[in-house]
Amino acid sequence: MSHTPHELAEDFPEHTALMHDLREKDAHFAKLSDAYHTANRAVHRAETDVEPTSDDHLVQMRKERMHLKDEIYRYLMQQTAQS
Repeated sequence: MSHTPHELAEDFPEHTALMHDLREKDAHFAKLSDAYHTANRAVHRAETDVEPTSDDHLVQMRKERMHLKDEIYRYLMQQTAQS
């Protein structure tokens, strides 16, 4: 399996333990995380031409991935502030 860039643990290494806990205990976070991983893998497959797509579609996929990552980061910051 090839390396997939933009994994959440690599982008937010300081929150790895929190993300692990939230995935197990928080259905909303688990859903966000799953959606991000699905989008990330789809972008990676398109970028490496495993599943080629149009440039416009790739841009849209990247925007969706960025939106999900932003939402995850906000959620992590909320959880950190509550602690």
